[in-house]
Amino acid sequence: MRILVTTTAAALLAGGLLCAQTKDKPRVFVAESKSWEVKGGGGAVDGSGGGGVRGGARPQTAEIIKTVNQRCPEVIVTMNKDNADYTLLLDHEGGKEVIRRDNKFVLFNREGDAIRSGSTRSLGNAVKEACGVIVQNWTPRPTDRSQ
Repeated sequence: MRILVTTTAAALLAGGLLCAQTKDKPRVFVAESKSWEVKGGGGAVDGSGGGGVRGGARPQTAEIIKTVNQRCPEVIVTMNKDNADYTLLLDHEGGKEVIRRDNKFVLFNREGDAIRSGSTRSLGNAVKEACGVIVQNWTPRPTDRSQ
């Protein structure tokens, strides 16, 4: 019985600490990625030729959220845009050789002002740069004491 009480108390304490820690972290809304990729090619031999083009949407929203969770544990990713302290818009540029692709990002504060934008070669570096800005600029919102 004593073990059960001790375990239950420890679980409640850990849950309370986890809840307190999440309130002290900035919330980030990751905007839906609308990346596109188009590829094509063609050729001709002895007066005959042919070619083709293919492409379409290449959204990476889930990959971006996964990368934010891995590389920026100082934040909480939220699907509730109204509850977010920041909005991250990140698009992967497709249709180029791998070496020339860019990940363009814009970070907005709670008021909707763009506070950082940039372009990096890798998704991870774009997230790392945005995370650094969030951690540097974030101040916790005042809590409602009436509850």
